Amino acid sequence: MIFALRRFRRLRGLCTMTEQVPKDSISHEDFPVLPQITTKTRYTSSLSKVQATPEIEKKYVHSVYDAIAPHFSSTRYAKWPKVQTFLNTLPTGSLVLDAGCGNGKYLGLNPNCYFIGCDISAPLINICADKGQEVLVADAVNLPYRTSYSDAAISIAVLHHLSTASRRKEAVAELIRVVKKGGLVLITVWAREQEDKSLITKWTPLSSKYSEEWIGSGSPKTRRSSFSLESIQETEENVSGEVLKDFPFADEKITQEYFVPWHLPYHRVEVSGASANAVEDGLARKDDNKGAVVYDRYYHVFSEGELERLVSGVDGAIVVDKFYDKSNWCIILEKTSS
Repeated sequence: MIFALRRFRRLRGLCTMTEQVPKDSISHEDFPVLPQITTKTRYTSSLSKVQATPEIEKKYVHSVYDAIAPHFSSTRYAKWPKVQTFLNTLPTGSLVLDAGCGNGKYLGLNPNCYFIGCDISAPLINICADKGQEVLVADAVNLPYRTSYSDAAISIAVLHHLSTASRRKEAVAELIRVVKKGGLVLITVWAREQEDKSLITKWTPLSSKYSEEWIGSGSPKTRRSSFSLESIQETEENVSGEVLKDFPFADEKITQEYFVPWHLPYHRVEVSGASANAVEDGLARKDDNKGAVVYDRYYHVFSEGELERLVSGVDGAIVVDKFYDKSNWCIILEKTSS
């Protein structure tokens, strides 16, 4: 499929943030009523039902975010200006899906739109549900929504947690599937080309790229390094600490597979629960010098042009915008088929 690169007047200013659509005064009483999702239900993990999920994602993405959810949520409050602008340019009354919504910080951002969200982490979804948001537990590669359900969709910092190209492609296909013809999809991913190039040397490279459908039970062999505790804001996914030197397993110039640590302070209440078991099971480690339990999060960081190549292999959409923002590659698609 040949993708066209077009810009629409309604998207003009997305990269420059010089134009924003003013909020309408229309009442939500004029909107159609959507089915309610009971927010009092305590959600449980659906990992056992996701048979095709590679073990590396279960251990180093799903389980990690389940364990660190309250602490992670407390650091996720700043909204990216480019995401805000995208959401604020959507027509009044639009139904917007946030696939991989995390703690739901973008849900309801534009008061003139409806928002629904999903995430693989049940603890994060419970945080959203406690705020009265319309959410459910779901896998990004198998969204539980009917075709052409929403008017727009966003996927913010999600695809880089999927460990194979086929799963990343399927996640894009699902985003396109669930939006209506003419609907827009915004996708952002961490970039290999970090603005601060020294950051990558502070992450832990994986010893090798896993095969396309790897579902093994072993843990990747990596060289450990100590990292300092940071309260990381959304726009600054920085990890400071010791620089890896003479790393024997991977060439840092070409690898795109990394473990990025999350430091969970000892004083956080969740340390006495899931984290205690994680340390005992070898899925996390204690750093007494930093006073934290350290989890490794799996990332596939995208090189320049990789996100465009990925979406070009998915039918039914065209690229209407692409840009680099704060060490992230970003792309906007428009669905062209019903």
